[in-house]
Amino acid sequence: MTLNIPEFSLLILIGVSSAGKSSFAHKHFLPTEIVSSDYYRAVVADDENDQEASADAFGLVHSVVEKRLKRRLFTVVDATNLLPYSRKPLLELAKKYHTKPLVVVLHPPEEVLRQRNETRPDRHFAYEDVIAPQYINLLKTIQKLPEEGFKKVFVLDSTETIEEVQFCRQKLTCNRKEETGNFDIIGDVHGCFTELKLLLAKLGYEITPMQSQNEQGQPIYYDVNCPEGHRLIFLGDLTDRGENSPEVLRLVMSVVHSGKGLCVMGNHDFKLLQKLGGKAVKASHGLETTLAQLENETPEFLAAVKDFLETMGIHYVLDEGNLVVAHAGLREEMHNRSSGTIRSFCLYGETTGEKDEYGLPVRLNWAADYKGKAMVVYGHTPQAEAKWQHHTINIDTGCVFGGMLTALRYPSKKLVAVKAKKVYYAHAKPL
Repeated sequence: MTLNIPEFSLLILIGVSSAGKSSFAHKHFLPTEIVSSDYYRAVVADDENDQEASADAFGLVHSVVEKRLKRRLFTVVDATNLLPYSRKPLLELAKKYHTKPLVVVLHPPEEVLRQRNETRPDRHFAYEDVIAPQYINLLKTIQKLPEEGFKKVFVLDSTETIEEVQFCRQKLTCNRKEETGNFDIIGDVHGCFTELKLLLAKLGYEITPMQSQNEQGQPIYYDVNCPEGHRLIFLGDLTDRGENSPEVLRLVMSVVHSGKGLCVMGNHDFKLLQKLGGKAVKASHGLETTLAQLENETPEFLAAVKDFLETMGIHYVLDEGNLVVAHAGLREEMHNRSSGTIRSFCLYGETTGEKDEYGLPVRLNWAADYKGKAMVVYGHTPQAEAKWQHHTINIDTGCVFGGMLTALRYPSKKLVAVKAKKVYYAHAKPL
């Protein structure tokens, strides 16, 4: 059995005494990745069996776990973890540092536990007094774990499974640090296909209509000839309000499916995905325009669009961590992590919950406090011109509102833009 786990996660071992948690941990994980309650009992009391030292020991466990998660380090907690109150602080730390909390339950047969307890030289527990009650708690715990918020629960319920299991660490979808080179990053298109073609031509790209598929059977509608060494990155909000959202989708899908670029999801893309997935979504803020434009498209195209939107990244970390792209931007402590909070930030930014005099959300200026080493390129909030703030830049220059469609060339930081042919949609607030 191979268990797939995220490269950055908090893995909590659960099992009664004598289940073999420590041996299991040292077999599969680096010594520095393991945070053991027994070890910290020994640190504070010179005796890893001193249960009276447990409170102090777990204070150190939680402190070390927090420092490791803050540094984005995979961490394993080796303790019995049989009761909800012992797991709750770990779940809170996982939430605070935007990582997946996982559980591996070591659940060998009870007779195996009894035999091991009798032969352990380092333990002097009476089975009926200590391990039997723990075993009862274990049976109750297994049923409750998914309800507590653990993303994955792996129960290893035989000695063979425990012995043979292997772990495969998988990169987070946002982690694309190995991808370097010249990127041409394009702000919110919003269905402005004419301006997108003009901007690509100005950047040196050639596009030719075609009908093909990649190796995965995904459709390619345009052949995109890139300048040597360049790739495209789209910052989301591909659709709504503009003249031709379907054709924008065809072009961007072709870029991504052919491996010539990337695209992160915007809030308008997410809303379209919900609608295509059958959710009760109000057709407003331009979605009604996109849906009207999609009425004459084939079911096959609509299915391809839905599949494409489902595979969109929320944010990407590129160029050895020197570049981050997200639709609405991203705070430094959220880079290269994954959570519902991060997803919401990337899609919508950070707001106060209030409305301004134009009826628009009042947005917090997260970039004003940004001190990260990565350049963050984003859009979402339209403005008259692209603006640098610290090491961040917003390149949504409101093409659909009669402004410009802007690209940032990375790493040169050169801005390239084309003016909108007309005002496609009246913005409530002047750019």
